[in-house]
Parts: sequence; structure tokens; C-alpha cells
Amino acid sequence: MTTHGDAVGPSAPPAVPAVTRNKEQVSPARADLSDGTGDGPVRPANKENGITTAPVEPPAAVARLTAALTRLRAALGTVAYPLTLPSADEARRVGAALLAQLDDYLLPRLNRLDAPLLVVVGGSTGAGKSTLVNSLVQEPVTNAGVLRPTTRSPVLVAHPENLGWFEQPHLLPGLIRTVKSSDDPNSLQVIGARGIGPGLALLDAPDVDSVVDHNRQLAAQLLAAADLWLFVTTAARYADAVPWELLKTARLRGTVIALVLDRVPLDAAAEISAHLGEMLTEHDLGNAPLFVLPETQLDTRGMLPDPVIQPMRQWFAQLSADPGARDAVARQTLDGALAALAPAVEGLAEAAEDQTRTAQALDERVDTAYRTAKRTVRDGLQDGRLLRGEVLARWQEFVGTGEFVRSLESRVGQLRDRVIAAVTGRPGPSRSLRVALESQLVTLLRGVATDAAEQAYASWQAHPAGETLLHGDLKSASADLPQRADRLVRDWQQWVLDLVRREAGDKRSVARGAAYAVNGAGLAVMVAVFTSTAFIPTGLEVAVGAGTTVAAQKVLEAVFGDQAIRTLATRARTELIGRVDELLEAEAARYTERTATVRREAEPGTLLRQAAATVESARKDIALTGSGS
Repeated sequence: MTTHGDAVGPSAPPAVPAVTRNKEQVSPARADLSDGTGDGPVRPANKENGITTAPVEPPAAVARLTAALTRLRAALGTVAYPLTLPSADEARRVGAALLAQLDDYLLPRLNRLDAPLLVVVGGSTGAGKSTLVNSLVQEPVTNAGVLRPTTRSPVLVAHPENLGWFEQPHLLPGLIRTVKSSDDPNSLQVIGARGIGPGLALLDAPDVDSVVDHNRQLAAQLLAAADLWLFVTTAARYADAVPWELLKTARLRGTVIALVLDRVPLDAAAEISAHLGEMLTEHDLGNAPLFVLPETQLDTRGMLPDPVIQPMRQWFAQLSADPGARDAVARQTLDGALAALAPAVEGLAEAAEDQTRTAQALDERVDTAYRTAKRTVRDGLQDGRLLRGEVLARWQEFVGTGEFVRSLESRVGQLRDRVIAAVTGRPGPSRSLRVALESQLVTLLRGVATDAAEQAYASWQAHPAGETLLHGDLKSASADLPQRADRLVRDWQQWVLDLVRREAGDKRSVARGAAYAVNGAGLAVMVAVFTSTAFIPTGLEVAVGAGTTVAAQKVLEAVFGDQAIRTLATRARTELIGRVDELLEAEAARYTERTATVRREAEPGTLLRQAAATVESARKDIALTGSGS
């Protein structure tokens, strides 16, 4: 004869001892249906106990609650937690669990409150869940064995007349229905058995503490879809932490819970049962029905002997025979699951706001780095640094600076004619000056972009969430930045020439030189952009720098007039700064696009809270348990 448990017990076990709980003697054979929350038992709705089921809801009330749940589901789907934060992992887990529960249980159960009751049998590895299910239905419907994990894919057993409901993907739509055992972890084997009464189904779930990650996740998913959770543990494992965490979750969700303490040595039954009863009371599960199964031998079919399993079979038979009791269980669990949404969503809202705040902080670090780069460019356009070296040499060459600088103060009138002549008739030096201006500005842009990238990279590297978003390419400017900077400067120079051409109109001094005149006047505008009255050179640069600045001004004044010089230089400077800002903002976007997912939904916390509040209001209106609270 097969052994159930580590020790071989008698073939005819004695009567199951009573369990002391809350100072009362509770016999498993008389265990009541309980909501598992300490609010009292849920009893069959009949004349004997005087309790009736809640009234049938009008379609409009169900429709409002369904619509509210659908909006909540959409809100949950829009909020992401991509940043590495202490709250992120838990938020992702809870968010996924809520989405699964909405699809697997809440929406289908709300739409069909009269559907058969789903009892999910869950518990620790080797607790004897499969043996218990087989014994309850008196058929070998699910495999039991010594190898772990035993349950490969979940097995659902229902009365033949209820198979139609469970064969369709109403509950647990993500699981593929099969009629035979499968190693596919995403399948659900549906079996008909007359050993279970109509209106009920037993689902043998994977181990809650399985060594296989998918099994543990699937077990949690199935338990969240249960109308009633039959939790199975053993005398050796009943105090383990993992089961109690799940029991706590089930209690918070309002799931109706019943417990089975399996493989209890006869000489320790009273002590173990008393201790378990104390733990149940401590966890606010003191009213949950508790069945104690002694350590005993299995019969020739590998099932628990009839005297051991009979109290449980009678309990389920009572539940099957009483539609009112099943309705009360379904409503209690559904209402509890709905009530648990608000606090769970509040946690998600706080996590989402944590993501938003962190993304904003990371973006601000990037903005600071590139704001500094923009300011450096603006300073470079004012302090004369761009008019040194090669640019200065080419400008001197362009206007004949040797005599020009020496005579600038005393012979402005004569020099003006010479400058105009240079502007309108010296194409060679003008090209050299234009190239030098381009090179100097491109060098400045490459330098500030590199500095900004390094600064942004370092600031993100110092933040845990930012560090995980980084990759090596972000540490320096974009690979194609030199080409884009070249194109920016050339396009801006062409814009300046077009501006000069439009503004010159019929001015004779420009028209006489045609293209040369426009080119020379445009170069003078560019030189004026790179200088300002704030520039105070020192040493030998006094004469050269001042001469450069004044020369550019005199050229433009001679061609366009005093007001025109200020207008043209201002417009050219504004245009250049705008183009540079766009270039640097594109560089900064390499960073900020990595936080864009967080910013995609405005005020995600508010969105989640509003959706949850709508669900809670509709739940109270529908009053599934008759109390409206």
C-alpha cells in the first residue's frame, strides 16, 4: 500500500482530531465557508441560516463598473517604470499582476457572476496538492509523484455540465486549453469528472515555491484568478515564509480561503494544529476553514482513504448543492479584489511619480551641461576669441591691414574707399577669410559639444538610474557632429550672403561689384557678429583687435549706413545662435530620449489615481456583498 507522508500510518486512520482555534473547538467536518478576513463565515443562503444573497445588479451598474475597470486597465498599460529605482521592480511586478488579474478574473467574473466557482488548489512543493485533487474527485485526473516540480502545467477539473465555460477562454484567457497533459507551461488541461459537483471546478496549480521561475509566477497568477483558494501545506512546511506571504496577499485581496494541513503525525496533531491556529489568527485568517489530514497510507489507487477525505468532500458537496453559497463566495472574493485595487494602484502612482521626478532630475543635469555649452558659444561671439589666429591673418590680408591699422584713426575717410574696393573686388582673399571663419566656428562648436557630452555623462554616471541608461557613445559628441557643424556654418554663411543681397538692393557700392561686393559685405557682417564692444584686448592685440572690430564696422557703415550695420549684425548673430542651439539640443536629445518613455504620459500618478477612484466609486454603487462598502 502506498504511503502518504514520510511515515507509514495505519490503514484505517482514527478520526481527525478537532482543531483549537479562537478558543473554540472547530471540527474540519463542520468547517464553515469563510471569507478569510475575520468578518465572519459566509454561509449558504437558505431558510435555516436566514442569510440571503445580494440582489441581482441592474445591467447599467455592471456596465459602469466594467467601463471603469477597462479605463483602469488602459491607464495601467500606459505607465512604465523603466528607470532603475528602488520602487521600480515592485511596481513592474504589481502592475503586471493587476493587468493579469483584470484579464484573468475581474472582468470575466464581473460579466458572469453566475459562472461556476473556481477553486484553485495551491501550496508548497510536495504538499500533496495533486493527490488531494484526485482524492476529492475520486479519479486520477492530475499526476502526482516524487519528482519535483510535479505539476508541469495546471489541470482544471470540472463537472461535465460546466466544461463549456472553462473550455472557452473566459477566465485565464492567456492559457491555451488542452484535453490532455502537456509540458507546455502556457497550457491549461481541462478535464470533466463527475466526482466534483456542478457549479464547481478544482484547479491544481504549480508549487508556489517552485524552483522554476515560471511555475512560481503561474501559481501566483492562478491564485489571483481564484474565487476560492484551497491552500495546502504540511506539518513540516506550514510555517514557511513564502506561503504566508501569499496568504497575506490573498487576505488583502479579500479572496475566500480554506486551508489544508496535510501529513500531520498523530502524536503531534494537537500541538501543530494549535500553533497553526495561532498563526492564522495573527494573520487575520482566524475564520478560514481548516482541514487537518493525518499522515496515512494511500489506497491502491494512490488516493487518500475515504475516512480522511470524506469531511472535505462533504464540504465541497454542500457548496456545490447551494447556489446561494457559491454566489456569496464569488461576490465576496470579487468585491475584495476590487477593493484591493485602490491601495495597489496608489503604490503604482507613487512609483510612477518617482520615475517622473527622477527623469526630470536627469534631464535637468543634461540641460545644465548643454546650457553651459550654449553660453560658451554666445561668449565666443562677443569676446573676440574667434577673430584671432588664422581668422585675423586672413582679415588683415583681405583689407590690407598693415597700413590700414596704422592709419585707422587719422585716415578713416581714405581707408573707407580702400575697404570698399577690397570688399567689391578681391575674390581670392575673401574665400580664404570665409574658410578661416568657418574653421574657427566649427572648432568652437566641436569643443563645446564634446565638453557638454562629457559633463552630462559624468552627471548621469553619478546617479543609479542614470548610470543604467548610459552607453559608451554618449561619453563624447555624436560621431557625425563635425559634418553637421560644418554644414551648419556653411548654411549660415550662405544665409548671411542672401541677407546682404536682399538688404543691399540698389546700393551702388555693392551693385558695382556684383557677387564680389555681396561676398565682401557678407564677410564684414560675419566679422561684426564675432565682435562686440565688450571685447577689451591686451598687449599687441589692442591695435589688431580694435582695428578688426572698427574695420568691420566701417565697411558696413560705408556700404549700408550706421543703422544697417547694427541691424544686420544682430540678425546674423540671432540666426547663428538659433542654429547652434538646435545643434546642441539635438546632441542633448541623445540623453533625454532615453528618459522619454517616462515623460510620454503626463502626470501618470494622477491618471492612475483617477482611474482607481472611478472603480472604487462604481464598486460601492454596485454593492456586491450588499453592504456598499
